[in-house]
Amino acid sequence: MLPKKNRLDTKTVEQIWKEGRFVNSPNITFKFIKTKGETKVSFISPKTASKSAVLRNLLRRRGYRAIEPYMSKLTGFTGAFVFGKKSLTQFGAKGPKSKEMMKNLDQELKFIIDKLKNA
Repeated sequence: MLPKKNRLDTKTVEQIWKEGRFVNSPNITFKFIKTKGETKVSFISPKTASKSAVLRNLLRRRGYRAIEPYMSKLTGFTGAFVFGKKSLTQFGAKGPKSKEMMKNLDQELKFIIDKLKNA
């Protein structure tokens, strides 16, 4: 899990929604602003992803776990990852398929980070 100091607060999220730019992948959107200083990210699971709070929290926890190795590549960016409608089927399975789901999430995060290099 990502430390609290690397996660966004509510005021920063509101600022990102007003001023930020988007980078999209098939199931995740990253809305960000360029900053100097510490990198902070957040994962948002809307009710369109799942009605169940338990499953939305599962998506968020998996997102925080998957982004940890890439935090050094996100320097200069502060933003929020937003899961899409079909993200629960791509990243949210429990049991034996969970490793495969984490690989899918990892691939989408790599895709977004590669797009950020060009932004």
